[in-house]
Order: sequence, then C-alpha cells, then structure tokens
Amino acid sequence: MTSPHTLEGRHALVTGASSGLGWQFALTLARAGAKVTLAARRTEKLEALAKEIAAFDGRALPVRMDVTDVGSIHEALSAAETEMGPVNILVNNSGVSAQCRAEKVTEEDFDYVMNTNGKGAFFVAQAVGQSMIRHGQGGKIINIASVAARRVLKQSITYCMSKAAVQHMTHALADEWGRYNIQVNCINPGYIVTELNRDYWETESGKRLISKLPRRRVGTPDKLDSALLLLAGPGSDFMTGSVLEVDDGMTVQGF
Repeated sequence: MTSPHTLEGRHALVTGASSGLGWQFALTLARAGAKVTLAARRTEKLEALAKEIAAFDGRALPVRMDVTDVGSIHEALSAAETEMGPVNILVNNSGVSAQCRAEKVTEEDFDYVMNTNGKGAFFVAQAVGQSMIRHGQGGKIINIASVAARRVLKQSITYCMSKAAVQHMTHALADEWGRYNIQVNCINPGYIVTELNRDYWETESGKRLISKLPRRRVGTPDKLDSALLLLAGPGSDFMTGSVLEVDDGMTVQGF
C-alpha cells in the first residue's frame, strides 16, 4: 500500500520559508521525500535551511521571492522550475501582521498587510496555477490562513480581513480549477510559537491570553505537520475547497 504521506518525486514550493511555519513546512515536506524550493526575501536564511535539508540527503533550492512584486513571483517560479521541474505542491504561506486598533489603522498599515497576505497570496497561487494548468498534471495548493479567518482577534482587523480573504480565495480557486485536477485547500492555524512571538508568550499579557484558550496552551510549528502532509499527499485526493482548523479548539470557543 502506498503511504498517504509519501512525496517522492514531487516538487514543493514553500513561500515564507525563511522562518517560522514556512521553515517547518519545508523541513517536513523534504523529510517526506519532496524536492523543495525555498522562497522568501531573506536568502541568507534560506541558504541555512537548504544546508539543514541537505544534511539528511534532501534536495532544496533557495530562491528570492517578494510576494508583493508579481514580477518577482514569476522570476522565482521560473528559476525553480528550470532547476527542479514543474511545481506539484504549493504551500502558500507568506504572511505578515500589524496590531492596531481599527480607528488607528493607516493606509500604510493596511497596504502592508493586504499586499502580502491578500494580493501576494493570490498572485503566488495564480502563477503556480497557471504552471499546473500548462503542464496538465494537476497539483496541490495549500493556502495558510489563520483562525483569524473565522473569528476576531483583538487589534488585528487588517490581519483578520486578509486571512478571511485567503480562506474564501481557497473556495473560489477550488471551484475554478477543479477541472484541471488542481486541488486547493487551506490550513487555519491557531496560536503557534515562533521565533517572532516567543518572547510575547512569556509576558503577563501573553500568559493571560493563554489562560483564556480552550486548552490553556499554544502550539509549536510541528503540530501542523500532519495536516500539511495530508493535504500535500495522496491521502487528500478526494479533498478540495476544504479548510482544516488546527487551532486546539479556538474556533469553537465563544467570541
């Protein structure tokens, strides 16, 4: 029987791979046998990740990609496919946040979040989708949204709006691209500890927030591995337009 998580011979592109969830996603896919293109603006971080993957005989290609620049997206994808072959799996992960009360949000704040989380996510999906349609072999697109797509996070209105857009984009693309055997699904993570927010969870404010969560804890990036491997592998061959909540109960918690 074929393992539902085997990715041998597949080429995965991971955006936002230079840190946090993207770093973990790339490692997980490489360990499952995929060739992985590592995309982000910080190429020095990508080089370090590529060496880590090479250490267990994985294959990884670092490419510079700025998802807010459509030209950069296409240049990076072209370089990736020239070196590694057509992309079969996209992990559409790049994202940013800016905490601010709604009445204080500036146009610059709004554009900063929306250009990456909304515009960037769409044009990365579009570029990879165009390639998948052209090659005629289908593929898997995994959008990374957030629990914020379904519920309000305080002082994060632009982030919530952007992630709701990513979730709805998942449904729309699944509908449009199903005829091409392109499956488009979404993961909505809850609170996950990364190097960017690690210190916050040790503060009094962070501890108060944890005390209000259903299971009084936050997750680590590896808690998303199973959902990622399901959606990237053959185990999800009858899934498209699905949203997997990996949030330790936050979605069912009262608002």
